Amino acid sequence: MTTLKAGDKAPDFKALDEQGNTVQLSDYKGKKLVVFFYPKASTPGCTAEACDLNDNFERFQAQGYEILGVSADSAKRQSNFKNKYGFKYPLLADEDKSVIEAFGVWGPKNLWVRNTMVFIELLL
Repeated sequence: MTTLKAGDKAPDFKALDEQGNTVQLSDYKGKKLVVFFYPKASTPGCTAEACDLNDNFERFQAQGYEILGVSADSAKRQSNFKNKYGFKYPLLADEDKSVIEAFGVWGPKNLWVRNTMVFIELLL
């Protein structure tokens, strides 16, 4: 597992969102993107982080950022999480942990995702 450092190229990825739609990094080409990773939907810390991003969604958009949340939860669990809190951004269901591992946020010692936020600017 490789951990990304500032300035590294973001790994391309493809995953399903909470609606079952395929989302990939290239969908955001030419945009700025915040990808945040969280261990499990609807847990206290993850909910607080996701709600804080949601509360500040318009501020991120005003700076030209889109937001994606990622965890290893199923699309159904992500959908329930999004609907319960009214998140304005997609939540990716990374059940096989391919996105999590590509970004290096799967904690090898404790085998769970570290709360991590990645800011990406995708150039044309």
